[in-house]
Amino acid sequence: MKEFDLEPGEHVIRESRKHWFLFILELLPYVVLVGVPYALPYVFTLNPAFAPYTFLLDTQNPLVRAVLGVYLLLVWTGAWNAFTRYFLNLWVLTNQRIVDIEQYGYFRRTVSSLLIERVQDVTTTVHGLLPSLLGFGTIKVQTAGEDVEFVMRGIPRPEQMRDLILKYVAEEPSKKTGV
Repeated sequence: MKEFDLEPGEHVIRESRKHWFLFILELLPYVVLVGVPYALPYVFTLNPAFAPYTFLLDTQNPLVRAVLGVYLLLVWTGAWNAFTRYFLNLWVLTNQRIVDIEQYGYFRRTVSSLLIERVQDVTTTVHGLLPSLLGFGTIKVQTAGEDVEFVMRGIPRPEQMRDLILKYVAEEPSKKTGV
């Protein structure tokens, strides 16, 4: 995937995706949805009021199989969409800029970048027990002359990324380009 071209003398320092735990949390509803049609017959037998409707869930019926197949295909498509967004959403730190690639659907993405030399402030936030234990959080990068913050949510080891960004902000321009 070639979303942006590197400038002469520019090189990638670090690429980062959302933390793996957040990806697992996105997939969890799809795992539950896959189990629902297989659990429903057992739930129907527990309640006598639903017992007459158990024939609707008989997988020996070709129509029920077809509906189940379409349902599972839709669940699979949703899970694949979550994986695609996880894989294609990327933050790239180079020695000259920060690039944020956000995938919104299969055919819609936004690529934003900001020059390192415009960075004024970098803030990291880690809220909660799980983010603290697993080491993920949010980075906000404030640029010069703009009110908009560049926000990276769910990034692993945000303090390390903040320190890398600040290291390249503090460097002289001649060192960044290798001149």
